[in-house]
Amino acid sequence: MAPPTPRLVVPIDLKKKPWEQPLPLHNRWHPEIPPVTHVKAGEPIRVEMVDWTGGAIKDDDSATDVKFIDLSTIHYLSGPIRVEDKDGIAAMPGDLLAVEICNLGPLPGDEWGYTATFDRENGGGFLTDHFPCATKAIWYFEGIYAYSPHIPGVRFPGLTHPGIIGTAPSMELLNIWNDREREVEENGHKSLKLCEVLHTRPLANLPSTKGCHLGKIKKGTSEWEKVANEAARTIPGRENGGNCDIKNLSRGSKIYLPVFVEGANLSTGDMHFSQGDGEVSFCGAIEMSGFLELKCEIIRGGMKEYLTPMGPTLLHVNPIFEIGPVEPRFSEWLVFEGISVDESGRQHFLDASVAYKRAVLNAIDYLSKFGYSKEQIYLLLSCCPCEGRISGIVDSPNAVATLAIPTAIFDQDIRPKAGKVPVGPRLVRKPDVLRCSYDGNLPTTKNPAALM
Repeated sequence: MAPPTPRLVVPIDLKKKPWEQPLPLHNRWHPEIPPVTHVKAGEPIRVEMVDWTGGAIKDDDSATDVKFIDLSTIHYLSGPIRVEDKDGIAAMPGDLLAVEICNLGPLPGDEWGYTATFDRENGGGFLTDHFPCATKAIWYFEGIYAYSPHIPGVRFPGLTHPGIIGTAPSMELLNIWNDREREVEENGHKSLKLCEVLHTRPLANLPSTKGCHLGKIKKGTSEWEKVANEAARTIPGRENGGNCDIKNLSRGSKIYLPVFVEGANLSTGDMHFSQGDGEVSFCGAIEMSGFLELKCEIIRGGMKEYLTPMGPTLLHVNPIFEIGPVEPRFSEWLVFEGISVDESGRQHFLDASVAYKRAVLNAIDYLSKFGYSKEQIYLLLSCCPCEGRISGIVDSPNAVATLAIPTAIFDQDIRPKAGKVPVGPRLVRKPDVLRCSYDGNLPTTKNPAALM
């Protein structure tokens, strides 16, 4: 007998706001956010989701929606979903939840997405000191391919995946998160030297009632006030999985998530049509609404059996990911190297973040020689299927990071050749990305050698 059609457990109506959905969405992690549905282990299910902003970014000719977006509301997640075994016994703390991605894609009738950079004063990004303006590119889908009128001459197959998939934390784990992230936000500017090179602020997003949505918990109640003041933001990945942005978690992948609360309370969202390693522009995949078709399995006692705590408690674990067999095939790549020396020429000790920043900047500067603006290339490297690697992490003092770009995504040969690129003003391909002015007064980082 053929397997059953996946049961729709979380439907989405694109005409409604996230809080108006038949099963209300949430944008925080907390053990007391109640599940909106329950499923059996082994049951094929379908989960639909809005884009991570809940429809705040539009398919139009302006980037003002990006510049003025309210980032207190992100990310909107579908769930939580309570998982039980075939006997009706819930997943329990200490178990592993094995989640298999059977199928996924954009929601029918909504086959478009966007890539953007936030204004430096409102979100920023990996290179926000170089690119402080809000920008946006719209992408349209043709089957497995994406193209953008704002970055012409480029077309590539997407490796579609959820940016966020995770289980609910226990109260003990939630307190660990909030304590350590508060320490970074309050004291990191003074103690972390990397803050002088990477300029995304704040250093951590602490619990806040502003923009908070807690699913079935009604706003204005004492329960809502309590949970909203404790609940963790969804922005970083953590022990529960969460916002890991692993681009290879596509069809056929399995995610082995630790279970911290009864029922596991699985949530997912932040669907991406395609993403480059690092998602460097922050709003940096091809963001879209979408669906996942899943099957869950409970591995009893799996946390102790398979996960090794790295920290002061048994809760300091991380998920395991099994990459699926489906991905785009490219045979030729152009690879850019970066070392842990920043733009001022200062040496950093084995710092992979500084090295990757250099690799991305090197790629942007090189590819802008071929008729693109640097803003176009910045967005492209954030969302095309490029491969980031830590190539060296032991040879003091330099870490070495690389960024590999598939040459086949371009409609021209981008390799170095004897016939030099013409000197003089570049003919920037039009139209360019949508952009707004930067109205702040923070300094922009410049490359001193570029002025020689």
